[in-house]
Amino acid sequence: MAEKKAAGKSSKKAKAAAKPKVKAKKAATKPKKAPARKKSSPKKPASKKAGTATSGLDKSVAQFRESLEESVTLSRDRIQEIVDDAVKRGRMTRGDAEKLLGELVKRGRKQTDSLLGELERLIKQARKEVGGRAEPVRKQATQAARRARKKLG
Repeated sequence: MAEKKAAGKSSKKAKAAAKPKVKAKKAATKPKKAPARKKSSPKKPASKKAGTATSGLDKSVAQFRESLEESVTLSRDRIQEIVDDAVKRGRMTRGDAEKLLGELVKRGRKQTDSLLGELERLIKQARKEVGGRAEPVRKQATQAARRARKKLG
């Protein structure tokens, strides 16, 4: 009974901590000054293909980062220790423990392979994009070097 009350109190405290403070809102409602606008010089429109590729790459990187943040890494040895402890305490049978360990390792490998595949795809895409952007610069440098050689001699 005391445990339930303690658990109820801790969840109430957690809920109270998660709620925004009313006082903080009142202090933050001062009228803000409009930001000064700067006149910008006319810009050359970026190619749609490059912008789309970059935003697509950014989205993919963000998704990969989220996947990493959601994953948990436990070594096989640590899982083995936990399972052995559960067997020793009589919480599960040895057969069930081995089955659970095998399943966890199999799932972990599958997720790792999936993340590595996604990372390799992102790297390939980034290399392709960088190579495409570097090509015009490389051509200009080659032409400039050729012109310089002709002038010299």
